[in-house]
Amino acid sequence: MNVSSRDLSDRDPPVRGGGICGSHRAASRGNGARHVHHPQVPTHVTTTAPASTSERQPVWKHGVAVAVVASVATTVLAAVASAAGVSFADSKGASIPIAGFAQLTLAFSLVGVGIAAVMARRARRPRPTFVRTAVALTALSFVPDLTFGFDASSAATLITLHTVAAAIVVPTLARRLTRTR
Repeated sequence: MNVSSRDLSDRDPPVRGGGICGSHRAASRGNGARHVHHPQVPTHVTTTAPASTSERQPVWKHGVAVAVVASVATTVLAAVASAAGVSFADSKGASIPIAGFAQLTLAFSLVGVGIAAVMARRARRPRPTFVRTAVALTALSFVPDLTFGFDASSAATLITLHTVAAAIVVPTLARRLTRTR
């Protein structure tokens, strides 16, 4: 008995008949034995459908990685700015430590990852909703830079660093989200 398997994604239908007895129907043989046709049974199924949203959206994995990248980038830029003379001190003299850039960028980027993950599951239009929310939150992040009494160069550098972090995190997360659910 020779049972062949066929991948269900094959475009050509299986060839029937033409076996030992020349027909797919039972046929009498000279010795009285009857040949019985055995239908082809697929052994595995291959789908060619586009990736489902659950396969497409490991948002948190990409989000954690990009949060680390953004933290490193903002910390390096803050160190360069500090070396160039930007003080990062508010009107009371309290200065933002360089390690604080890494910590806060990581923390708030992970908040963004959480927002993206929730929108991936709940929003009717995850990508545009996330992008609008992220842009609004990035703009809100400028408020402390402008109101805590930083000098102009410190405030401008802080706003630039917020923008750099958002420019790294937001597009990466947005690409992981579908336009609609």
